[in-house]
This record gives sequence, C-alpha cells and structure tokens, in this order.
Amino acid sequence: MVVPLTLTAIAGVGETDYSANSGRSELRLAAEASLAAIRDAGLTPADIDGVVTFTFDSNDELELQRSLGIPSLRWTSRTPFGGSGANATVQQAAAAVASGAAKAVLIYRAFNERSGRRFGTPESHAGFGMGGRKLDFHYTLNLNTAAKSYALENQPYLTRYGITSEDLGRYVVSTRDWAATNPRAAYYQRPLTLEEHQASRWIVEPIIRRWDCCLETDGGAALVITSLDRARDLKQPVVRIHAATQQHDIHSRIIYDVYRSDAEVAAEAQAMNDELQRQSGIRPHEVNVAMIYDAFTPGVLKALEERGFCGPGEAKDFIAAGHTGRGGSMPVNPNGGLMGEAYIHGINNIVEGARQIRGQAVNQQANVERVLVSGGSALILGTP
Repeated sequence: MVVPLTLTAIAGVGETDYSANSGRSELRLAAEASLAAIRDAGLTPADIDGVVTFTFDSNDELELQRSLGIPSLRWTSRTPFGGSGANATVQQAAAAVASGAAKAVLIYRAFNERSGRRFGTPESHAGFGMGGRKLDFHYTLNLNTAAKSYALENQPYLTRYGITSEDLGRYVVSTRDWAATNPRAAYYQRPLTLEEHQASRWIVEPIIRRWDCCLETDGGAALVITSLDRARDLKQPVVRIHAATQQHDIHSRIIYDVYRSDAEVAAEAQAMNDELQRQSGIRPHEVNVAMIYDAFTPGVLKALEERGFCGPGEAKDFIAAGHTGRGGSMPVNPNGGLMGEAYIHGINNIVEGARQIRGQAVNQQANVERVLVSGGSALILGTP
C-alpha cells in the first residue's frame, strides 16, 4: 500500500557502545547496531526488506544482509554529502516505504573512526571518501581537513557579528554539560568549563579550538523505518516522521560550503524551512527540542539562526542566555551531540530525537511532542 511520506515512522533505534577503540570490525559494529534497532522495534531480520546508508560507509549492504540473516532485500540506497546527508537517509527510507518499494527499511552507519581511519587527519591527495573520489577542488589549495574548510566557511559570519571564541565556547560548555549525565557519552561525567575551552589549543586559529571539534568515534547507530500504521502495532511508542527533506542549490558544493554568497546561503536555508513546513505544517523552530549537527561549533550558531530560533547574529546571545542548555527554553542536543556523546555522522542525533519523542531519553525533556533534527538535511519528528 502506498502512503504519504508523513505517514511513516521510526519504529526502532539501536546503538553500539561508543569508544576510542572498539576492538571489532566495522561490519560487526554495523550488525550490532542494526540488530539492536530491529529488536527495539519488536521485529526480526526477516521483517527487513530495505537498507539505507552513506556513500562513505565501508560496510557492504549484502554482507550486512548475510550477517543479520535478512532473507531478501527489495530496496537499497546511499546518501552522499557526508554528515549533512544524515537526515536524508530517513528521507530515502521513508520514501521507499511511502512508495511501496519496501515495508521496513534499516538505516545504518558504522565505523572505526578513532582507532582506524581518522576523519580529522589531512588528506594526502585531492580525494576523500570511498575510492578516493574527488569531491571538490579546494584540496589543491591545502584545505585538506574538515576543520580548515569549515573555519574558512564560517569566518565571514563570525567577523560580521563580532562572534568571539568565548561565544563559541559557551555552546561547547552547554553540550558537555548534557554529555556529563549521559552514560553512553564519551564525556560522561566530564563537563567542561569556559576557561578550559579557552585554554585548549588552536586547531585553526582564530576560529576553531580543540574543544570546538566533534569527536572521532568507534561505533555504530541504526534506525528502522516503516509505515505509521504498522508502527502503531509494534513494540515502541510511535515516532512519526512529520517532515524529511534536503536542499542543495545549483551553486552549492558537495562537502564544504565555502564559495557561495550570503544571499545564496540564506535562500537555501529558507527553502529548507519552507519545505519542512509544507510537509508538516510546522515551522522548524516550533519544536520542543533541537538536535543540531555540531561537527564544529560555528555551525551550531548558524543553524540556530537559519532554522528560525533567533535572528541573524543573535545566536551567541541566545546561547549565552542559557536557552540551549539544561533548563533552557530550547534544549539543543541533550545527548551531548556529536561533540559530547559520539560522532556517528549524525545518526546518533536522530536516535536521540526519537528517544525524546518516546519519553525514553537519558536527559529526557518534559512534554516533548516535536523534535527538529537539522544539518544539511532536516527532519521534524513527533508524536502521531
């Protein structure tokens, strides 16, 4: 039966432990997270007939299928764009369910990013990702790490609004406070002070310090997507996918958004907001919790403004006033995010969003009915 995209749901979520040295293969991590998500939904591998992951993921779909014992797959797809495509995995899985191409789609992302190939290290050639594909010409300009490219991208924004390293550090303090009470988090029981943030070494001066960078993590996370009607009959409280979208204008680059004008960036951000509202009737800031892709601190401030939580240049004061932290009006990343919990290319933030809707999160917020998950793609999750 074909159903609208907004009549799909997250039925199961799963994670491995998060560590600096898993001691397992990436395939095993993918299988562990996937099986946890399938069981969380109250399903078996035989119920899965579709899988979605990232172009960067090293785990072959058919190898995972055999590892899990999935009898037959009718749908496979992969999303590009690195972590900015995290929410697009849900869009693809939901589209498969909505079209009738699959009944239950498994999303997985797993890697040994700390003990194996580290994403934060410089590239030795103008290639990145699977097969050394060339993704952008900026590698030839020695912009060969994510930190360098994001620092260049965000420098005009920080300069325009007079945003200081201390302003960035206040978000890091907030997210580490969340992580400190999350037993799954890398920084469990390890909060950070602003003074410690300011004392950390520069990675890209004068934009990004050590604590402005996300984690490098060994681990995996997974989701199961099915129809809303079917989810109502399964094990967990229903997490409805109210909206799922991505937006890439004609001049945007594949990975790093270094080259576009402010007007182009603003137009793309507005187009994403409009599409989220068109699908769901909900404006992005009309939510109870925000899960924001925090690979590097400046991106969080820009996302708060682009999604409408505050006006241009106001994010630094929004954070300083405590709105994003414990007891704030708009909790951001109460799992600790990609800086405090783990960096699983944003999938763990979707897992947290689903748990907040279910009422099962470690740092559970009160009366959560809508959650925004935002990066280069975006979701609005909610109750039925």
